[in-house]
Amino acid sequence: MADLQDDLHIRTEAGGVPVPSSAEILPPEPCPPIPSACTGHVPASGAGPGSGAGSGPGSAAGPASGSGPGPASGTGSGLGPASGTGSGLGPASGTGSGLGPASGPAPGPAAGQASGGEDEPTARARAVLRAHPVADGCAGLLRALERLRWYDYDLELGESGVDADVPRLREGRVGAQFWALHQPDGVRGDGAVAAALEQLDLIGAVVRRHPEGLALAHDAGQIADARNRGRVAVVPGPVRATALADSLSVLRSLHALGLRVLTLTGVDWAGEAGLTRFGEETVREMNRLGVAADLSGASAPTIDRTLDVSRAPVLCVRSGAGAVRAHPDNLPDDLLARLGAAGGLCMVPLAAEQSGPTVRDVADHLDHVRAVAGPHAVGLSGTYDTGTAHPLELGDPTGYPRLIAELLRRDWPESDIALLTWGNVQRVLRAVTFTARAAQQRRDPSTATHADLDGRRAPGIP
Repeated sequence: MADLQDDLHIRTEAGGVPVPSSAEILPPEPCPPIPSACTGHVPASGAGPGSGAGSGPGSAAGPASGSGPGPASGTGSGLGPASGTGSGLGPASGTGSGLGPASGPAPGPAAGQASGGEDEPTARARAVLRAHPVADGCAGLLRALERLRWYDYDLELGESGVDADVPRLREGRVGAQFWALHQPDGVRGDGAVAAALEQLDLIGAVVRRHPEGLALAHDAGQIADARNRGRVAVVPGPVRATALADSLSVLRSLHALGLRVLTLTGVDWAGEAGLTRFGEETVREMNRLGVAADLSGASAPTIDRTLDVSRAPVLCVRSGAGAVRAHPDNLPDDLLARLGAAGGLCMVPLAAEQSGPTVRDVADHLDHVRAVAGPHAVGLSGTYDTGTAHPLELGDPTGYPRLIAELLRRDWPESDIALLTWGNVQRVLRAVTFTARAAQQRRDPSTATHADLDGRRAPGIP
């Protein structure tokens, strides 16, 4: 059998991040100028129309002698220019019948508050998200729809039975979602494959039923195209590795049907001891196809070995910082540092059990991951419709601006927020595609089997 070690060498950035060719790199999307309403402007004293008494009756109308533009309220019946100095907007304070604004301060937004009752960081957050929407790493909508008569639901109009319908995704400025495929507990072999096939089929049916709100996407270019057309991009995956039934042929079939993320858990070839020989070959075949590896919930040896073997960046689609909050799926600092150095992406979940019960708790995780792994290695995972409890004020996608506002209060630069919400996911998916194109020039589809490499047969095979 051919040597299993792939000698593929591709161009890399510092830390081994695959670099797409210049033709594949899209120009950055600049953040539009933030409207002045975001600054909470309050008129200065003396900037409003005049409030003094008029200089006498007269037929001419003219501006006040102060800096305000309004006419005065002189004692005559005519309209005359005022001699007072204006300090605000309001009815005139004079006794005459003339018309003029008053000297009282104008009602308006307070200092630091934008129009519409929002504070300045929240208004800035909405402005940033308009240019750089959220790419959400894990959504459980398929599982929610399985429990409902989904064909009776209209996600474009809005449905109270789910967390993330199209109106709420748009209000929260979500541009893309990864739709997780649910694998029933205890199901293996043909049953696991059938479950994955049914849910891939369901993704296609749901997207086709909502053409004005959703669009199927399989790579970074298609995600950007969906956003430009005003749709939320739907990326199929992740799905737990049990869906493969220990067969690389099944992996290729699922990829052909649209699967783009595979979680390396639930199988003996990616277990507590790390990757077996078949596990390593599976990662190489994923690299060749363009299927990203998700390591959320994987053992530390599996994460370490996958980072050694994979030529493409990996994802952790629902992992926080273990140093901030202990949880089996949260990563310790040494693995966060390795993930960042390898160009991978830790997508912090908005799940109370993993991240904490408040917006500030989630921001603490984001701060820590950014500090340890780097701003290029942190992303967001809403985990909406997965059945998990969410932090206060983050119960559905409309809460994303509140989270971004909290980061702005912590002095995150807008460039780092643009990476967090959109840029990092785009970078990883472009690198996965680039790696696949290069590998396909050097590697044929793998014919290895579980039995050949690990001495075990796939479930259901005699």
